[in-house]
Amino acid sequence: MSQISAKDVKNLRDITGVGMMDCKKALDETGGDVQKAIDYLRKKGAALAAKRADKEAREGMVCIKITPDHKTGVILELNCETDFVARGEVFTGFANALGDLALSTHSTTAEALLKLTLGEAYGGETVDDAIKTMTGKLGEKINLKRLVFCDAQDGLVEAYTHPGAQLGAIIHVATDNPEAVRELAKDLAMQVVAAAPIVTDRSAVPADYIASESEIYKQQALSQGKKEEFVDKIVQGRLEKYYQEVVLSEQFFIKDNTTKVSDVLQEFRKKHESKVDVIGFVRYQLGE
Repeated sequence: MSQISAKDVKNLRDITGVGMMDCKKALDETGGDVQKAIDYLRKKGAALAAKRADKEAREGMVCIKITPDHKTGVILELNCETDFVARGEVFTGFANALGDLALSTHSTTAEALLKLTLGEAYGGETVDDAIKTMTGKLGEKINLKRLVFCDAQDGLVEAYTHPGAQLGAIIHVATDNPEAVRELAKDLAMQVVAAAPIVTDRSAVPADYIASESEIYKQQALSQGKKEEFVDKIVQGRLEKYYQEVVLSEQFFIKDNTTKVSDVLQEFRKKHESKVDVIGFVRYQLGE
């Protein structure tokens, strides 16, 4: 077994917020494997802090652009080093120019956008070269971190950007009545920003993730002295709660915390005699 250093123990403590002795024991039990040690601590019921070892503060903005017909949209994250630059007109103007270019060219990745040419306002340079020029102009490293293009010919694209442009979401809703669904789609985009779901419906949660969570819940229940015959029920209950947190359709609606999103969609279908389904969404939080 490899020797567990004080640095390894401190690293695990920084990630989890658990005491040093518990961290050392977890690493000893798992042969120094950090991820296995985290799972070990969770199974033992130790509280995990929300801190992450690799968390790194990055400034910049989340930029979203949507065509007037709401059939296509793009969301991107552009980074810089300081909040001062991130709020300035030069940086925000550049981010918006990149968003417009990505939208008009249907760019599906940041790598594809880097090869394209910007207009005369940026000297007709490629995006890659314009980023280098902008870095020199602002005196800070500028980085196009990520980008997603959304095509909704079967319905509409809607979005919500939180004030400050550090958090935003774009959502694809399939419908045969886009005009009627516009306001609901906007609310759902706001829901994604506020409640941070991971998937649209339960079937999209990976099976191996469910198995992993179930095992952790089982070990937590057993370590708390629960009887074996009750453990499966306890695990199922905790899984249901987990689904309510991460599945959009099972979350409570932000405008009515007594109604689930799935019920809101069903009510809309009845009222308007129209189809409405959430196909997908993308949520960007600065620095994630």
